[in-house]
Amino acid sequence: MYFFLPQASGVKVSDEIHKAYTDIKKSKKYRYIIFHIKDDKEICIETYGDRDAAYDDYLQHLSNVGPDQCRYGLYDFEYEHACQGTSDTKKQKLFLMSWCPDTAKIKKKMLYSSSFDALKHALEGVGKYIQVSYRFDVCRKDIYGRAGRS
Repeated sequence: MYFFLPQASGVKVSDEIHKAYTDIKKSKKYRYIIFHIKDDKEICIETYGDRDAAYDDYLQHLSNVGPDQCRYGLYDFEYEHACQGTSDTKKQKLFLMSWCPDTAKIKKKMLYSSSFDALKHALEGVGKYIQVSYRFDVCRKDIYGRAGRS
């Protein structure tokens, strides 16, 4: 049994998140999970992306929540990587994104920013953490560059 303590913001992580994290990390059931803060008190799952969903689908969902809304997203990023003198190998890396557009209200951005650590601690073993305010900050090429760096 897992207990997630609230962080400085007072926001706690819902119990459903640990099972969903296992489903994406070990079972490879989803490509991505989008989280939101419900009633300024609890980080909950908003939606899942099917395993065959594309990175653009993930970004589209984040964009569709509106220019004044923040979200967190966990994405299972797959890429080809080759060390010098070897053939390409398929790699995967989970990354957790804090999506807070510049157009979001200050209070909402502060809440998401101060609650990000709670989600980080609940999702132990994530490969990368990214904070984004513009969609252009997260094009596939940039994520590939970040994923390749351990």
